[in-house]
Amino acid sequence: MLIAWTTVAGRDEAERLAEDAVRQHLAICVQIEGPIASHYFWQGKQERTEEFRLCFKFLPARQSALEAWLFALHPYDTPEWIVVRADSVGEKYLSWALANATSSPL
Repeated sequence: MLIAWTTVAGRDEAERLAEDAVRQHLAICVQIEGPIASHYFWQGKQERTEEFRLCFKFLPARQSALEAWLFALHPYDTPEWIVVRADSVGEKYLSWALANATSSPL
């Protein structure tokens, strides 16, 4: 299982992306956190913004499609997109994830 994060400026945008990713079976689950405070440099200026973080859980077979979908729909010019592999996943959760990931095609 893979886990990835991105952020967006508003809750409505976060909800729209989460619902669409699950509806299209690109992600098994998407959790929304926030608002969170993000501190960073952008175009040479230090920034602080409130954002909403989306945490996507998905199977490796969906990675390319999920990334293409995200980069096509994300409102930011340079969206955060960090993907990590889960070293350990509970047996029941993984069974649920596999059943839901394969129940409908893309």
